[in-house]
Amino acid sequence: MTKFVNQDQLNKTLWSAADSSRSSLSADVYKNYVLIMLFYKYLSDLSKKQYEKYKERFGDDEARIQEKMKTDRFYLPPKTSFDYIYSIIEHDNIGEEINKALDKIEDHNKQKLEGILTSLDFNSENTLGKLEQRNRMIRNLVHDFYKIDLRDVDDDIIGNSYMYMIEKFGADAGKKAGEFFTVRTVARLLAKLAQPKDGDRICDPACGSGGLLILAGEEIEKQGSKNYALYGQESTGSTYQLARMNMFLHGKDSARLEWGDTLNNPLLVENDKLMKFDLTIANPPFSLKKWGAENAIGDKYNRFWRGIPPKDKGDFAFITHMVEVAKPKQGRVAVIVPHGVLFRGGAEGKIRQAMIEENIVDAVIGLSSGLFQTTGIPVAILILDRSREKGGVNENKKDVLFIEASKEFVPGKAQNSLSEENIEKIYSTYINRKTIDKFSKSVDLNEIKENDYNLNITRYVDTFEEEEEIDISANLKELEKLNPELEKLEKEMKQYLKELNIK
Repeated sequence: MTKFVNQDQLNKTLWSAADSSRSSLSADVYKNYVLIMLFYKYLSDLSKKQYEKYKERFGDDEARIQEKMKTDRFYLPPKTSFDYIYSIIEHDNIGEEINKALDKIEDHNKQKLEGILTSLDFNSENTLGKLEQRNRMIRNLVHDFYKIDLRDVDDDIIGNSYMYMIEKFGADAGKKAGEFFTVRTVARLLAKLAQPKDGDRICDPACGSGGLLILAGEEIEKQGSKNYALYGQESTGSTYQLARMNMFLHGKDSARLEWGDTLNNPLLVENDKLMKFDLTIANPPFSLKKWGAENAIGDKYNRFWRGIPPKDKGDFAFITHMVEVAKPKQGRVAVIVPHGVLFRGGAEGKIRQAMIEENIVDAVIGLSSGLFQTTGIPVAILILDRSREKGGVNENKKDVLFIEASKEFVPGKAQNSLSEENIEKIYSTYINRKTIDKFSKSVDLNEIKENDYNLNITRYVDTFEEEEEIDISANLKELEKLNPELEKLEKEMKQYLKELNIK
């Protein structure tokens, strides 16, 4: 078996194992099977490590070893390990055997693992094809992952590799990638701009596979604290299970994740009221159609009191929800939005005006186009701060910082990305509220009101570049020099045509 000494080595080995077993399945379906296989191997190797430790301690007292293992973080009953599956790899019913093993593991670990491992059917003809085809794919996966030893890999490394795999699959999944993850460099920027702090309750109401939540937590851990709590809700069942695995692999078992539609059925509630958070952070689906406007009028939590967003554009529905679950007078919101949110009129214009008049709009940051697989359009980050509302510690802040960072990117063939330098420049400009020529400007609320509450960035940050002055006199002299040459060429052409008897 292969042991690993660094993150890069594990990333490459895992991706090679997954990629070499690829079948005719689409990337967005195949990824689910690969990631559950990785999760299964991780559980199995950790259980094996624990077994070896107890074996050394208790010798041949198998009953005592098994009893002790049942008290660990999780428990794998006999004949459910990855090694056992490998031992029967040539059985024709290998898919069914995997299903049975995963079902047993869940049954013994209901509190932490229920629904994760059995969310896929490894014996499905509809999804994986006829017996020979699906057995080939399963055997290849089992064989390749069996060679990878995860016993001595800590949570951070295996968790980062899991996120690496999700992003690699996202590159192949096209527009479907947006359903399960946010590009890591953009997510890192958003997590930094959100400024999570010690003791925060952090929520992502459209959490996908949970990467944003984990990165927000990592920002707190960089400050030397692990005192924070993560919450999320995700509407797609398979993606919700990816998020649960992601949390487990990162050692965030206590994170509370819910499966359901945040806009129509928010599940992060306590005492029949919406939970309140220090920080809400999200990359919700852009301009979601049929988001549930018909249900918003009678919303039991009265989230849409500023106005109901258009039925075919759910952007402000997510923004409104995020503001409403942020703690009054102190909660913060960091959200990725399409630029239309900044200037569209109608119902959206009224909601935007209300939020500006409440003084909770803190910053608008424009990013480059081509950063996402799902869309080529440029996007923006909106920072909302409820500590600026009346009674909050920052109620006297009466400006909005605009950052025009559309030129801050590293070009790529299929997709652009953000470098560490790009991220740091944007972040430091925001934190220090710098005004930089053609890049950023702090704008008084009165000026925004005069512009009909329009938050379009280029209305406030002048990005016009003067063209190089043309020396007309020098150009005329150059033309004078060329004229004799042109006359000579014209005479030569006429002569050639004459010789060819062409009139």
